[in-house]
Amino acid sequence: MAERRRRNSGARHDRAPHSAALRSVPHHNQTQPPAVVENVVPAWVRRRVLLLNATYEPLTALPMRRAVVLLVCGKAVAVPTDVHGDDINRKDSGGIVLHSAGNSVQVPSVIRLRTYVRVPYRARVPMTRAALMHRDRFRCAYCGDKAETIDHVVPRSRGGAHTWENCVACCAACNHRKADRLLSELGWALRCELSPPKGQHWRLLATSKEIHPSWLQYLGEPAA
Repeated sequence: MAERRRRNSGARHDRAPHSAALRSVPHHNQTQPPAVVENVVPAWVRRRVLLLNATYEPLTALPMRRAVVLLVCGKAVAVPTDVHGDDINRKDSGGIVLHSAGNSVQVPSVIRLRTYVRVPYRARVPMTRAALMHRDRFRCAYCGDKAETIDHVVPRSRGGAHTWENCVACCAACNHRKADRLLSELGWALRCELSPPKGQHWRLLATSKEIHPSWLQYLGEPAA
């Protein structure tokens, strides 16, 4: 009996290193997780369509799908655009044609409601970088060159507010030279009036990241 116990004990000691070695062997054949492929949305899917009221007042920029629904349901009509000075009755060169099983719809860049819609009055246009650039005509308020950024006339570090009355479009050179100083300290003068814009189309300019060239004739804005 004692001899049998010694044999079993020796067998356990002989198997221990082997089992430990097996546990320490890395598994090189493990399946790697699949790489995440970024979902790239085509540009035509992201495209938006300008919606005008029955009186040609700009209302908002709609997703293309919503614009197609309004056209198919007869609630809106396509508006011819004249981007390059050609015949205004020609087809919109930027239109996209969508096909279904039994029909095809050309999506214009501008549509108009058949029935007038009353728009709630809103007092102040929200200030965004895009709207500020449009207000200052994409020109530096200090030197008149092409604007690349925005600047606080009274620097934030000196109590200036982030408002229409204290922000201007600015080029990189003037922004660097001005730093946190006042205009009186530099002897500079503003080239534009610091006032909030008014009008429904300014809300569209403030919220739309991309403005189609054909929209500008309805927004009352020159091309940048």
